[in-house]
Amino acid sequence: MIVDPGPSTVGDVMTPDPIIVTTSTPLAEVAQLLDRHGVSGFPVVDATGQLVGVISQTDLLHARTTEELWGSWPGLTARHLMSSPALTIVASATVAEAARTMEAHRVHRLVVVAPDGTTPIGLFSTTDLVRAMAQRVDQ
Repeated sequence: MIVDPGPSTVGDVMTPDPIIVTTSTPLAEVAQLLDRHGVSGFPVVDATGQLVGVISQTDLLHARTTEELWGSWPGLTARHLMSSPALTIVASATVAEAARTMEAHRVHRLVVVAPDGTTPIGLFSTTDLVRAMAQRVDQ
């Protein structure tokens, strides 16, 4: 029996062209975008378009369960809750390398960046990892 190793690079299975929010995007809008698009997180860029962090459902959960943050909800923006710096990976990295990075840092997504290292071109999430694992086919 030969096992097809499936996609080998992050670029093969990443979600391309991610929705990106800015540091000034209100958290209420972030929540609406997460819900509307059925995703769990977004890259966050500054006013110049440079990657500065990631905001996720987990960050919003933290806001909802922290009295001080929840009380300030109307005035909060992505910069107040985002994880920074964003953990990044290049499209040519292997899926195994991405999985090790995610496990080591206990994160659910990596921002896939262009060769410049700061322009988001995709997201590699645990969903993408599971999809890559499922594509392994016994022949």
